[in-house]
Amino acid sequence: MIKEKHLSEQLPNELSAVFSELQVSKHLRRAGIRKSFGFSCAYLFQLVFCLIFHQKKWFALVTSKKNDCFPGKDTVYRFLNHSKFAWRKFLLHFSAATIQKVSVLTSKDRPKVLIIDDSTFDRNRSKNVELLARCFDHASLKMRFYKGFRMLTLGWSDGHTFMPIDFSLLSSKTSSINGINEEVDKRCSGYKRRTEALQSAPDQIPAMIERALSKGIEASYVLMDTWFTQQPLIKAIVEQGLDVIGMVKNAKQRYNVNGQMLSLKQLYRSATPLQGKKGLLRSITTTMANGVPVKVVFVQNRNKKSEWLAILSTDCTLSEQEIVRIYGIRWDIEVFFKTTKSLLRLQKEFQGRSYDLLISHTTIVFTRYIVLSWQNRCHTDERTLGGLFYDLCDEVNELDWAVALQQLIELLQDVLKKTNKQTQQLLKNQLSHWIAGLPSYISAYLPNLVCES
Repeated sequence: MIKEKHLSEQLPNELSAVFSELQVSKHLRRAGIRKSFGFSCAYLFQLVFCLIFHQKKWFALVTSKKNDCFPGKDTVYRFLNHSKFAWRKFLLHFSAATIQKVSVLTSKDRPKVLIIDDSTFDRNRSKNVELLARCFDHASLKMRFYKGFRMLTLGWSDGHTFMPIDFSLLSSKTSSINGINEEVDKRCSGYKRRTEALQSAPDQIPAMIERALSKGIEASYVLMDTWFTQQPLIKAIVEQGLDVIGMVKNAKQRYNVNGQMLSLKQLYRSATPLQGKKGLLRSITTTMANGVPVKVVFVQNRNKKSEWLAILSTDCTLSEQEIVRIYGIRWDIEVFFKTTKSLLRLQKEFQGRSYDLLISHTTIVFTRYIVLSWQNRCHTDERTLGGLFYDLCDEVNELDWAVALQQLIELLQDVLKKTNKQTQQLLKNQLSHWIAGLPSYISAYLPNLVCES
């Protein structure tokens, strides 16, 4: 009878290697994510991590024919609902360690940036989710409201690889539907994240950047879109030693030009036209109302050629082309949001009501993306993240029969040991020829048969 193997032995080959290389279990322990008895946190984390590659939700998996291979349903939910686990600390340590590995592969001349942006975290069908709020989707063309959270995210990029570093699921003080669960211990990390959820995004961003820099993450610029490029926030980031590059909109912000306070439209008329630079219209070096010197580049709107867009940089030594090129790296976080929602089942895989479950599962989804990004960076083949994801799904689906076939070969080897040497040699030769003729994706799972002389 074929014995069941531990889940760690049923990881895809690539995932098993990367879990060991990136020391996932070590970072879990450093963050205090551990248990005194029962299934270990490393095992449960790995179990939830691999759900996406099984292409099943947790409830579907525990009610399937393989349910005797997994712990009870409530074991995983207790793990995800634990309010004392420091998930932010785990993500910071894990992403910082992975970024250091990526930095070794990156040229020193390539700019490294931090990217700030937010995205919708929909829970439109929910009623009793903790801290659920009515939020406005400013990125939608329909200008819609939705029930859920705003997922404020800080990421790192070198223009080739994007890594999420930190996040916060923002609720609202004024339009909240549900409040904080009163039974949560006010001393634990889970309660601190609940209080942060009621703060505004500009209040949280400087602290998020400070935590990233304290972990040794190197960056020269912070990239933001128009919703965050506000003068008080820009000044707070510049005081931390980083430059800001972001798109600005024509709002109430004023710029000092020769003693006159000008709006963005007035600044465009005062800017110097650029000749012979495709897409670049004008640029000007000025000072914001709070005294921070900036360089503003006006570029043509590709969607409406009669209009222009303004990109601001606090590093006035950069050329206009370099400012636009570096700002283009900001698109990496949009790809990240799309990938986590469409491929990695963010906000869909678990439908719990606890705020702790939302934080823990989002952290695991971000970890999936970090692993895929690291694999994509290390591989010489030019697979996209989506292609790499589907390759891992195929490999997980093949694991059941692969483990069974491998155990069958091992069983035959045990039987061979009880026969004479001549028979052993003959049968081993036959097995070796048979395995050599199999496709490579099958033979990779089978043990090497070394013939004795």
